[in-house]
Amino acid sequence: MLIFAFAKKHYSITMREIQFREALREAMSEEMRKDENIYLMGEEVAQYNGAYKVSQGMLDEFGEKRVIDTPISEAGFAGIGIGSAMNGLRPIIEFMTFNFSLVAIDQIINGAAKIMSMSGGQFSVPIVFRGPTGNAGMLSSQHSQCFENWYANCPGLKVVVPSNPYDAKGLLKSCIIDPDPVIFMESELMYGDKGPVPEETYYIPLGKANVTKEGSDVTLVGFGKIMKVVNAAAAELEKEGIHAEVIDLRTVRPIDYDTVITSVKKTNRLVIVEESWPLGSIATEVAFKVQKDAFDYLDAPVLRIMGGDVPLPYAPTLIQEYLPNPERVIKAVKEVMYVTK
Repeated sequence: MLIFAFAKKHYSITMREIQFREALREAMSEEMRKDENIYLMGEEVAQYNGAYKVSQGMLDEFGEKRVIDTPISEAGFAGIGIGSAMNGLRPIIEFMTFNFSLVAIDQIINGAAKIMSMSGGQFSVPIVFRGPTGNAGMLSSQHSQCFENWYANCPGLKVVVPSNPYDAKGLLKSCIIDPDPVIFMESELMYGDKGPVPEETYYIPLGKANVTKEGSDVTLVGFGKIMKVVNAAAAELEKEGIHAEVIDLRTVRPIDYDTVITSVKKTNRLVIVEESWPLGSIATEVAFKVQKDAFDYLDAPVLRIMGGDVPLPYAPTLIQEYLPNPERVIKAVKEVMYVTK
C-alpha cells in the first residue's frame, strides 16, 4: 500500500511506536531495496552500525558495496558522492555532524548545488547529505552549531529538518527519490525519541508545512527539535485560554510561506522560534515575508525567539540561557497578545 501523506492524515493505516533513528533506517532501507543504485556512505556507517546506530544492520543486509565506511575526509567522500550521483547513482552521504560538513562545503555549494545549472540541465545530482545539527548537550561551540540557514541560502539545494519519527521517515524517503541535492538535518537529541509511524509505505512531499495544532489567537512557527519547545509553550498557553496555532515548517528550502500567511491572516499575530543565531536566520526570512504579504492582517509586531548571538558555551547552565525555551515563547506570545491594549 502506497500513501502520499500531506499535512493531515486522512487514511486508515496501521501505526506502531518506533524511534527516530529507526524511522530513518526504515526510510533508507526501504528505498535501497527498491533501487540498487542507492547506497549509504560516511564515517562509521558500516562496521560500527553508525555513530548513532541509525544504520544498524544495514551492512549485513546490503553489503559493503552499498553501505560504505569512509576515512575522516568529508571533502573526499562528499565529492565521491556527487560524482557518482552525476553518473546515475543515488548516494546518501552521512555526516557524523553537520559541523563537519564545513570541510566539504565547497563540494556541496560549488559542486552539488551548481551542477544542474552550470551544465545547462545535462546533469542532475540526486544526492542526500544527512546528519545531526545544532546543540546536543555539552559539546561546546564547534560541535553545536546550526547551519540550516547557511544551506537554505544556496540556490540549487533543498533543506529538510524533521521534528518527529513520522516526518523523518516520510520526508527522508521523498528526499532519496528527489532529483536534486538535499540537505537533511537531524539531531542527536532526537534519535531516541519515539513516535507513531505507519507500517505502510508513505512519502511526505517536500516544501509543505504541517499545521500540528489549530488555534485562533497567535501563530507559532518552528522546525526540527525546537518544535518540542513550541509544543510545550502552546500547551501551557492553552491552559491560560490562549489558543495558539502551531506550524512545523518541515522544509526550510523551499519554505511553505502560504501556510504561514494563511494562519497569520486568521490569528493576526506571529511568533517564530528557532535555535540558530539571529542574523540571517530562517525566522528573519519568514518574518519579512509575512510582513510583506500580510502586513494589514497583523495586530502586533512579529517576534522571534532565537538562540544566543554567541558561540554556544559548554556549561549546562549557560546552554540553558542560550537556547529558546517555553518560558521565553510564552512571554513573547503575551507581548503580541496584549500589545494593542
